[in-house]
Amino acid sequence: MKLITNVKIIKEDRLVDGEILFDENEILEVVEIDEKRETSSRKIINRMKDERKSKGEFVEIDGGGLFATAGLIDVHVHLREPGFEYKEDIASGTLAAAAGGFTTIMAMPNVNPFPDNIETVTRYGALIDENSVVNTIPYVCITKTESGKELVDMEAMVKAGYRYFSDDGVGVQDDGIMQKAMMEAKRLGAIIVAHTEENSYRKPYSCINEGVKSRELNLVGIPNECEYVQLARDLKMACKTGAQYHCCHMSTKESVGLIRKYKEKGCNVSGEVTAHHLILTEMDVKDSNYKMNPPLRSIEDRETLIQGIIDGTIEIIANDHAPHSQKEKDRGLVFAPFGIVSLETAFPMLYTKLVKNNVISLGKLLRLMSENPAEKFGLKKRGKLEKGYHSDIVLIDLKKEFKIDKDRFFSKGKNTPFHGEKCFGKIKKTFVNGKLVFEEE
Repeated sequence: MKLITNVKIIKEDRLVDGEILFDENEILEVVEIDEKRETSSRKIINRMKDERKSKGEFVEIDGGGLFATAGLIDVHVHLREPGFEYKEDIASGTLAAAAGGFTTIMAMPNVNPFPDNIETVTRYGALIDENSVVNTIPYVCITKTESGKELVDMEAMVKAGYRYFSDDGVGVQDDGIMQKAMMEAKRLGAIIVAHTEENSYRKPYSCINEGVKSRELNLVGIPNECEYVQLARDLKMACKTGAQYHCCHMSTKESVGLIRKYKEKGCNVSGEVTAHHLILTEMDVKDSNYKMNPPLRSIEDRETLIQGIIDGTIEIIANDHAPHSQKEKDRGLVFAPFGIVSLETAFPMLYTKLVKNNVISLGKLLRLMSENPAEKFGLKKRGKLEKGYHSDIVLIDLKKEFKIDKDRFFSKGKNTPFHGEKCFGKIKKTFVNGKLVFEEE
């Protein structure tokens, strides 16, 4: 049993003094400290503390005035293993997650071999269990080898405990295949998580947003239609079939409008946005560390995304952690692969750029990064710092400024546009299921 003392916790969007009692099973008590009175919860903590101390089963941790919150949850992470361990592996990726305050992540299925059959998925799950330091939930493919031609055996997957389906990295181009997938998802109680990309809008060598910057640099751009045209198709299908549907990494103003429209209709749909799409625009693009898919969009798109998280249209921030080798990223904007790392930069950058600049509250940011992902994806007893929830806890220094240094990342990937950025919100300790899995030196 452990007791974290001398921490700040959030209560109704205000920071108060608190203590947290927990073991490896659950959070036992979360107490707001009021020096003027001793609450019943505080009495319970003191009694349990005395009982366990006498048996040598009690550890007290001084939180040093840090902010304590439930572990963050990212529903969109690329761990690269198996098949691409030179970019990242499960051990390095999940340690990076812990260092970024994430205690639960969901791993995308574009690995090799693809998790598109029970035998492969079983081996994949065992690999995750053996090497992950945080709670890691694997996605399985919608179609075999993500080729978009033949559905996986979704019923067998769900029976084996896998209910999250994605072909992330590519959009499912065939309307009939996608509709069939949604019908199966509805029947089985599964979730379709879609990378929306209409290939007919993708021109050869396209690498950044089609707009001011692509014209300035004389580069082939990716238009907004590439994302939102397929999203419009998917949302119509989701509403018709009743399937639960989630859109990955939304980047355009049209996508926000579509999600808003179908949510207002009562359809079971949701969307996510990344930290980089909330912070950066096409005008920030300098090199391949600013290259991702979907690309950084216009200032108007970014402003619409921010309004989407403010008004609740977008309920989840997920960051599409996509590590690559330095050699790959050195190929330049046109030929380098899409993607940036994000696990170790997402919270501090969002806290600094959005919370400290009074765009959203700290409570709102935490709901977008913990509570809402848990609720939308059915992750029971995760995402809140409350009694009875899993003991996934993070201690964060909100006061001291620090500089992001890619050379200190635990991730193998150093491909970030945020190297050298000054920010606040340094993760100091991360507990997963009651165990300390990360502590900043």
